Parts: sequence; structure tokens; C-alpha cells
Amino acid sequence: MTSLAAVASYLPEQVTPITPYLARVGLSPSQIKLYHRFYGFAEVRLAPGSSGADLMLAVADRLPELRGQQHRVRYLVQARTIQLAAPYPYNPLHEVREALGLKNATAFSLTQHACASGLLAVDLCGKLLASDGDPDALALILAGEKAFTPSAQVIADSAIMGEGMAAVLVRAGGDRDVMIGYATRTHGRFHTGPFLSPELMTEFDQLYAPALAEVITAAVARAGLTPDDIALVLPHNVNQMSWFRVAKLVGLPRDRIALENLPKLGHCFCADSFINYRAVRDDGRLRPGDHYVMTSVGLGATFSAMVFRH
Repeated sequence: MTSLAAVASYLPEQVTPITPYLARVGLSPSQIKLYHRFYGFAEVRLAPGSSGADLMLAVADRLPELRGQQHRVRYLVQARTIQLAAPYPYNPLHEVREALGLKNATAFSLTQHACASGLLAVDLCGKLLASDGDPDALALILAGEKAFTPSAQVIADSAIMGEGMAAVLVRAGGDRDVMIGYATRTHGRFHTGPFLSPELMTEFDQLYAPALAEVITAAVARAGLTPDDIALVLPHNVNQMSWFRVAKLVGLPRDRIALENLPKLGHCFCADSFINYRAVRDDGRLRPGDHYVMTSVGLGATFSAMVFRH
């Protein structure tokens, strides 16, 4: 079975309050107040002097389990939201592979599920490793991106983007942080993402909470569990009001959704659930045998949930 061998996070040092951040991209004071008071955002972490490759190397450096094990890494995967991250022919992922000494790794990116591509990468890497038949092989997933344009800095009525990063070592097998349920569904009529017509945007807003609740419930059921068995949901950091609706639909108390990082970090593309995992691990909030859910929604619109046993 697919499992998480190790997870690390990197949070840039620069703390930027959302008021000047959103003002620079053209939001009015009343709109900014909405993001702060109702959506729950207060600040984001940014790394203005660092490139995407710099950020990937920074988070990989915080993964001690990788040191001395580079030869075991069969796949290096960048889980991305934004399809085009560098001018052709430069590929920052190849630069990272060389810098980390991953000579045996096949490197590629996943963008098909937008911000849900991180969970897709976990599932895909587990399947690739299992098919290879090498019980010692690993895959390294890197998640998180640069919020380098106004359209990449804010998702209207949903999230403010930060530049936190996550590194995830995946293996086939293992007995800790085992993936036991996965559900994903794409609602293709919303494929234009942030460029929806007003009518489709209204429809998407109405669909959002039920669709996310649907995949959470499906993933939990596929794991042979019920919502009462879930110790924590490790969410993607978007609009806290939408999370309150999802919690009610699923039948989960709000305090089981780990929203503590939302005000401090914003939405870090594909990295949120993994960053939140590292935070709750460090705080001692996960005990051996606990079941937890990682979630994400990608513009497009892909809804995903994955259940693990700690």
C-alpha cells in the first residue's frame, strides 16, 4: 500500500500582512475586509528573492530522511497548479534533480488537477513504485509555487496565495501514514477556472461545499470508515466559511478541521495539506492509529480527498 515515508515543510521568512498585499493587486478596502473578517486570512509568507528552484531545494533540505538515500529515489515529481512555471527550454525541476544528486530519478510535473495535483501525485507515485517491484524505491514529491502574477496571488472569494513549500517521500508499503482511501471528481463544466462567467461562478459557489463533502465522504467510505472515525482533516487553506459548511455536511465538528495555518500562511497551491500534516505532527496532535483526511480542490474543477492511517 502507498504510504508517506516522510514529510517536510518550508515557510519563507518574510511575513506579509494581507492588507498591502491585496491592495497591490487592486482590491478595495471593503473587499480586503471581507478576506480578513469572513474568509479568515491575516498574512502570507513570501520569498521575493527566491526562484521556484530555490524554494524546492530549500524544502528538500528540510527532509533529513532523504540524506544518504538519494540513490533510492526512482521518481522526482513536482505537483503544480500553474502549468507554465519557466520559459522554454529551462526546467527548474531538472536543476533540482541535479542539485539533489537524484541520478536514478525520472523527473516530471503533474498539473492536471491544479491544486489537487499533490494528492494525485501521491496516488500515482504509489502505483508507479508498486509496479516497479522494488520495495526499497522511493518517490519525492515537491509541492508549492511562486505567486508571481496578480492572477496567481488571489483566487476571487476563495483564497490568498502564499509561497510555503512541502516535500513528501512516498513508498509502496510501510506501516505508517498508509493511504487507505482516495476519491477525486472533476466537474468539467467549470473547466475555465478563474475565468467563469457570472452565471457559472454562482453555480460553482453553490456546488463547492456539497462537492467537497461528497469526495470526503467517498474517501472515508472507501477506507471502510465513517466520519466519526476521523481524528483530523488536514485541509487546503481556503475561505474558512466554506469549511464550516463542509464540516456540517460531512458531520464533523469544526475543531477536527486543522485551520490554524489558514490565517498565517494563506493557500500554498498544492502544498497545504502536507504543510498542515507537518504542523499537527510537530504539535503531537496525531497518535499512532489515528485516521486523518487530506483534501484539496483544483480550479477546473477537481475535488479530492485522501484518507491515511497514522
